[in-house]
Order: sequence, then structure tokens, then C-alpha cells
Amino acid sequence: MTARYRAVLAYDGTAYRGFQRQAGDTPTIQGAIEHALHQVTRQAVTLAGAGRTDSGVHASGQVITFDVAWSHTPADLQRALNANLPGDIALQLVEQAAADFHPRFDARSRTYEYTLYAAPVRQPLLDRTVWHVRRAKLLNLAAMQTAAASLVGTRDFATFGQPPQGDNTVREVMRSAFVTIADAPQTIVYTIEANAFLYRMVRRVVGALVRVGSEQLSPQDFVAALYAADNTWPNQTAPAMGLCLVNVRY
Repeated sequence: MTARYRAVLAYDGTAYRGFQRQAGDTPTIQGAIEHALHQVTRQAVTLAGAGRTDSGVHASGQVITFDVAWSHTPADLQRALNANLPGDIALQLVEQAAADFHPRFDARSRTYEYTLYAAPVRQPLLDRTVWHVRRAKLLNLAAMQTAAASLVGTRDFATFGQPPQGDNTVREVMRSAFVTIADAPQTIVYTIEANAFLYRMVRRVVGALVRVGSEQLSPQDFVAALYAADNTWPNQTAPAMGLCLVNVRY
């Protein structure tokens, strides 16, 4: 009998054109998992995900669901799928879910982390997952923290992105802060949790916060841009490799 399964998924998105399946042989996370599901179950399966991460973006806590007829345990299904998935994708957990559970529409919040380091010379071992900000001086982390804190609350975030559908650009941010994880090179992780995100919102926010840390913008300039809700505001978009979906809360 067909049942709904919920899985927590981790992947290195470097080689993929985003999460969502695309036409033809374009490599996507969804396409790779659906292919593995067909290999294991011999059923045509369409899965749903909690977030449609962009090309090159990673995940350690993406949530997906799929409906399949499976006569063994969820742990057996997890092992079988992982044995058939590429090495840069792995299911961390598979369990049976309620028939009406939806990973996107039932989510209360999503948390992303963005990792970057400031140094005059790049570190090749970090190239796939961390943004190198080419800089001889340290970023002004205190100024970045001040600007990041201004994002918390229910606000119009039109300055930092466009809605994936419709025209509503209001989102609620519950957490927005930096943590230093290394001093040499200066390596920091930005964490942001929100009920939902605009298209490329996190990467545009990070791009602006790095401008604050580089003292190209003041925290007051950042706040003014935020409250202007102006989608024509000139801003850099941080590259995809530093972004990771780490948690979905239900």
C-alpha cells in the first residue's frame, strides 16, 4: 500500500542547477532523488521539497516527502536510496509521515547559514562551500551585527528580493546574527531564520552586510535601504557556494 514518507536531506549543490527538477538532462537534486526512487522501487515518484534552493546552494536539513509503496522499513528504504544516490547527496533520515503532511506548506520557518572568510589570498579547500571576500583587513563584525539585527521582525524586504509568486514581499525574520568560527583567516557564519524568503533574499542580504563590514556602507545606510523597500537599490548578490539550508521547523 502506498504511504507518504518524510526525509531529511543533505547535499553539496555545486554540480546541480538547483533543487527543482528541470527539463531534459539538466542535473538537479530533485531529479537525482526521483531517479534513485525509481531504481529502488520501480515506481514513478514525484517528490516535494521544503525549499527550492538555487543553483550551487547546499543543504544539510532540506525536508522532502514522497508517496511510494514499500514493504520494508523506512530505514531499509533510506539505505537503499543512499546506495543509489550520487556521492554528493545523502538522506539523513527517512520516516513515515501523515498522509496530508507537506514539507513546504506546513513549514513554520526555515533557517539558512551563509559562511564566508576575509583574506587577501583564497583557501582552495574552502572553494566549494565558503565565499572568499578578498580583503587585507578584517571585516568590521560589530557593524555587520548591528545591521543584521535590524532585519528581525515583520518587514517589507523588497530591497533584498522578489517573491517567487504573487507580489507580497513582507516576511517575518526571527533570527539574524553572525558568529566567528575562525580568526585566521577571519571566518564567520551568518544565520537567518524566517517564515519564508524572497528569491535570492539571503544572498542579497549577505552581499549588503559584507559591504557594511567593508565599510562601504554604514549600518544606518543598510537600515535606510531596508526600510525603503526599493527593489532597484544597487547591491551585490553573494555567490551561491556559501549558502546552506540547515533546518526547517514545523
